[in-house]
Amino acid sequence: MSSLDKMLKVLDLFGEDRMSIQLDDVQAAGASRATAYRYIQSLCDSGLLAPTTGGSYVLGPRIIELDRLVRRADPLLTRAGGPMRDVSARLGINVMLCSYYGDKVMCADIVWPERSVPEYYERGRPMPMFRGAMAKTILAHLTPYQLRNIMLWHGELVREAGLGENWEQFRSNMSRLRRDGYCITRGEVIPDLVGIGAPVFDAERRVLGSVVFALPEARFQSAGKEELVAEIKTLAARITSAIAGEAGVRPAQRAARPRKIRSPVPEDASSVE
Repeated sequence: MSSLDKMLKVLDLFGEDRMSIQLDDVQAAGASRATAYRYIQSLCDSGLLAPTTGGSYVLGPRIIELDRLVRRADPLLTRAGGPMRDVSARLGINVMLCSYYGDKVMCADIVWPERSVPEYYERGRPMPMFRGAMAKTILAHLTPYQLRNIMLWHGELVREAGLGENWEQFRSNMSRLRRDGYCITRGEVIPDLVGIGAPVFDAERRVLGSVVFALPEARFQSAGKEELVAEIKTLAARITSAIAGEAGVRPAQRAARPRKIRSPVPEDASSVE
């Protein structure tokens, strides 16, 4: 691992349970005191970190600037927003756009008109990798190489999620979801909430993320599975088509490969879908 990689790993120290860090935290991650200070100083100079009281450091203003650019330039966000809001307004249904990188699945955008369901989700919050329609939809469309690595690295989590006791079962379950073209989960992350997801691809048919309906069980029963599945698949296809149409202007972005989980998803994230 290069010194640049090690410096960027400082950003991995932040999470739901740690909003600020200190020099000692960077040292505890394996850097000498002089090196830890140099990393922090460089990250502060770039605006990725900012000093605060008591010798602590928080995420810096450069991240706000980068987030604005992501919202304006990321094909997944720019091409999905309009179709999501159209469908949400027409059906009066909650819609989420989900993305992933490394070992994290997260909500990238959200439209939440059905206020009877608490808004558990927010942009950027990491979610379980093996539970819920948002994650399983993405997982099913990774390459066999990626899936095999996931089974090697996270076999226990795969088994706990009921996705297979071994590689053959895991591969078979993922193949079935991929053939179906959608995923339905019930209460896997939030009790009594149904998730209906479909995959979103880039111009080269690599999975970029998923689009998901989130609705109460009673609404799911009254609306009907077939109608909702048709709607989510049409929405996903519409977003994928828009992204593919943009590929002639900008190169399609390659989805990040999964990596070994180095720190588990915070416990409070396991209580929300």
